[in-house]
Amino acid sequence: MATPGRDEAVSLRDELIGQIDDYLLPRLRSLDAPLLAVVGGSTGAGKSTLVNSIVRTEASPAGVLRPTTRSPVLVCHPSDGHYFRDDRILPGFARTTGAPPVAVKSLHLILDSDVPAGLALLDAPDIDSVEATNRALASELLSAADLWLFVTTAARYADAVPWELLRKAQMRSTALAVVLNRVPGEALEEVTEHLRTMLGKGGLERAPIFVIPESSLDEGLIDESVLAPVREWLLALAADSEARSLVMRMTLEGALDSLTERVRVVADQLDAQTGAADALGRGVKEAYGSALGDIEDGLSGGTLLRGEVLARWQEVVGTGELMRNLEQRIGWLRDRVRESVLGQPSPASEVRTALGNSVETLVVAAADRAAERTVESWGAQSGGRGVLAGKDSVIGRSSKELPRLMADEVRAWQQRVFELVAQEGASKRATGRILSMGVNGLGVALMVAVFAQTGGLSGGELVIAGGTATVSQKILEALFGDQAVRSLTSQARADLLRRIRVLFEHEAQRFEKLLEGVTPQPGQADQLGAVARDVQAARIQGSA
Repeated sequence: MATPGRDEAVSLRDELIGQIDDYLLPRLRSLDAPLLAVVGGSTGAGKSTLVNSIVRTEASPAGVLRPTTRSPVLVCHPSDGHYFRDDRILPGFARTTGAPPVAVKSLHLILDSDVPAGLALLDAPDIDSVEATNRALASELLSAADLWLFVTTAARYADAVPWELLRKAQMRSTALAVVLNRVPGEALEEVTEHLRTMLGKGGLERAPIFVIPESSLDEGLIDESVLAPVREWLLALAADSEARSLVMRMTLEGALDSLTERVRVVADQLDAQTGAADALGRGVKEAYGSALGDIEDGLSGGTLLRGEVLARWQEVVGTGELMRNLEQRIGWLRDRVRESVLGQPSPASEVRTALGNSVETLVVAAADRAAERTVESWGAQSGGRGVLAGKDSVIGRSSKELPRLMADEVRAWQQRVFELVAQEGASKRATGRILSMGVNGLGVALMVAVFAQTGGLSGGELVIAGGTATVSQKILEALFGDQAVRSLTSQARADLLRRIRVLFEHEAQRFEKLLEGVTPQPGQADQLGAVARDVQAARIQGSA
């Protein structure tokens, strides 16, 4: 969900997971493993050439085409090979030997006895590569390092991208050395001093700087005399187990020190995501809850007795159909004849149809308003706009199947009304008269009673609707009694509202499903915090 700070938190989360999997856990499990120095830097800085020159062989391809290093190359002493053949570090990378790999997500191993035991060099892709995959890969590899050997040039040392990574090194207290490559002789002192000043301002004043003057290559390698300072420093580091341990502990402690704060940032964003999702969910509930309230008002306000419904009901009452059925005891037969033989529906059936159509229209219109209100509510929130992502034109109206589903529910409801009338009639002495009138006729009368409150009518409509409703009420009360009619009306109304509520829940789920994929699982932030505290507790216990 596109809440403020989401992208930064996602990036931090991915880095955190990568460092835990690729560095913290492997290093804690193997404190005696060789020191891993990851050689990283800008495009064209000469990383591969530096690695090749240190080991005095072409371990990593170098050239003018960019990017040159597409998959990482790790060079170590043969006696240290077992530390890197398995997935102790970088578990998501396949291991290859021999010919250079084709896949990006592979770690190409080169065993070379010229590399001192206790030290491994890993040539990483460019941190500012034109290919996003390479940039992400470089960042992942740097997170797995005990030591960053950062390579830049006199022309590129002040670029923004390298300094972003250097700031991360400072934040995590990662051991760092800087190689300033291809420096023109006349600018050597000035550029070196400026770089040293920049490192000091960035809190990296302890990082050693190795300057390689601009010079021609000998068979693709930097002259040994020019490379001597950085090569001798690395060899000395490899030969001194205490010095290696000091570098390793510096990076390990720095990563552990920064763990709690980085976890807190991710946990805070999880809370923000959860809060934003909750707010969007409340918007859905409020919109559809308000629409349900409108429907309840519409069903009880007498407005459904307007127009076609009122006209059809007038025909039933005006022609005395119900009273004639009551007196002649043949209404049910006449209705069947008219409907099945002549194909002409009775006035009562027409009222039933008109009422059904009115209810369907009322519900669909309310569902449309609820969808529109939800889209408007989500559109006013940054998280909501991202979740909608072009879906508002489709989801901003009720679903296409709603009219059909509502029609089915109205028919089922009307059938239930008839069943209520039949069940009530079966327990009354007036069963004969009830049957003579027909369940359909009395069922329609009960439907009219459900919608007969006149709060939404005025003038002539009020008189007509009130009068006709009174007729149906009196007939029902005469047959069933006051209390039974109130109970029947209440049951019928409750059943209709229940059916509408179920359909509205289905409509609201269209929005809720959009939230499912962007809402954090409950308790994730608390779990992260607990894990961070457990790590620190174990660290304190281990050092005690």
